[in-house]
Formats: sequence, structure tokens, C-alpha cells
Amino acid sequence: MLELWGLGDLVIATPFLQAAAERYDVTLLAKPFAQELRPRLWPKITIIPFVAPWTAFRGKYRFWNWHWLEMLRLNRRLRGLQLDYAVSARWDPRDHLLLKSSGARERFGFSRLKSSRYLTQELERPPALAHRSEFWRAAGHALGLELPTREHLVPPLRPALSTVLIHSGARLPARVWPLEHFREIATHLRTQNRVVQICCDPDQRAWWQAQGENVACPPTVPELLAHIDRAGIFIGNCSGPGHLAAICGVPTFTLYGPSMHEWFAPMHPAAEIFEGKACPYKPCSDYCRYEKAFCLGDLKAAEVWPRIASFAAKHLP
Repeated sequence: MLELWGLGDLVIATPFLQAAAERYDVTLLAKPFAQELRPRLWPKITIIPFVAPWTAFRGKYRFWNWHWLEMLRLNRRLRGLQLDYAVSARWDPRDHLLLKSSGARERFGFSRLKSSRYLTQELERPPALAHRSEFWRAAGHALGLELPTREHLVPPLRPALSTVLIHSGARLPARVWPLEHFREIATHLRTQNRVVQICCDPDQRAWWQAQGENVACPPTVPELLAHIDRAGIFIGNCSGPGHLAAICGVPTFTLYGPSMHEWFAPMHPAAEIFEGKACPYKPCSDYCRYEKAFCLGDLKAAEVWPRIASFAAKHLP
């Protein structure tokens, strides 16, 4: 099974991985952080870490920088597994070529640009606005696995916790709501006697510290999970930490700018979303056409606070 992109993308595949592991011996090809997720989410599967060069944000097709020897070794290792099935939930010819080179007897995927030549079974693509998890549901159906929709997932049981976890980071700058607005939301919550823990990305830590905030910057997935496990709710951008919180059973409130909530809403039935300002280019694949990403930059805390107040009252003791 291939999921070569970000943390959130891999978390969305969790129901498929958990169901497949009950019926098959599963090998997952993914970025190295999958090894840190494995004990918590899919302890029965095998991980092969691989950073695909085409998943880089910039310079992905500088072929002279690709680690060709590493990819040759990966190909040999995959062929040595004598795989019965290989599956990707992306309509990505690069994935499909990798499936073909693995030597798997049956290869399932969603064809694009005539990549069906690398597949043995072309899957029917879900509707245009379908959530990303629907692609894994379709792949699961081809393998005899019946998976629930995102809305019907049963989150793991958790104690009633009162801490609000705000994570202000995201993989790409266009997805980040201005930090001063997160700070204003934290202040509002604290005036209601809520306990608030701020987490952030490394490039944001100095700003939060300058505001006098006791901010955490978890460098690993286990350390991020430790903060998630102490939280009653999660507030943040469209990002990997929010997806991880949701799959661990934490209700999430997510702010969306350039990305589509229809595709990427967190995997929790109680997840709530707040759309940024309208833009004719949305979804913009994370590259903003304007000098400033106004979809989030022009969204004020005063506009968002009433929804967050209601969300906190609904889910916190």
C-alpha cells in the first residue's frame, strides 16, 4: 500500500490500514514518520520508509538530485516480498509506475494520463467533491473490505478532558492563519477559565515566546501525541496535527484557506470547519497567486470566535 505524501494524508488512510491488517499481511510504503505512527494506529503492519523525490514542495523534478541507487534498492526489496496485491488511492501515474515495478500480481488504482497500463484493475473514481477517505473506501471494496464513511466512524473512547490544544502550524505557509488571531482566540478562551496549550512549528516558536507564551514545539510524532492525549478539543489549521488529533478521538475545529474541507476534513464525526474568505482560484494547490493569501490573512478572530466558543461549550466539561 502506498501513501507517500504528508502526515494528514496518511492519517486519512488509517481505517483502510486497520481493516486491511485484520485480513492481510500489510506492507506500507510511506515517509519515515509512519514508523512513529505505527505503534499507535496500525501496530500489525510493516513499514518501509521512503521519501519519494516527487513529493518535495520545490525542485521535485531535478532528476540529477534524485537518489537513484536508493530507489533501485527499494525496487529490489519490493520484488523480494512477492506481493499479491498493491494499491494506491491517488490518481497519480508515478504511484502506478511504482506499483508496476513492485512486481505485485494485482495492482489497484485510479487511472490518470493513461496510467491504467500499469494497473491490473482500474478503480472507479469517486465524485469530484468526495472526501479523500472515499478513495480508500473504494480501494478497500476492491479488496473485500467494507469501511465506514467518515461521518460514521466511531472515535476511540476518551476521558472527558478540559484542555484546549491550539496548534498554529501547517506544512505550507498559505495554510497558516495569522498567529495574532490564534493568540486572540487563546485569550478569549482563558477569560472563560479554559486551560489552553499552544503548540507550534519551529519557525513560529520565537514569535510565541515573545508574547510570553509557554509554547510547545513537539519535534516528533510521539511528543505531539502526548499533547493530543491531554486535550479535550483541538483548534488549528488544515494540517497533519489536526488530522492526528481527530483519528485519536479529539473533536477538531479547523480553519480552511486554500484547501478544500470537502476533501480534507479531519476523520472525526464531530469535526467542525470554518471557511476562509472566498477566492476564485481555490483550491490553489498551496501556491497562492497573490502577494498575500487573503483567504486566511483577512479572516479576523472576531469572525471566528463565536463558532469556537460554541464548539468549546459543546465538547468541554
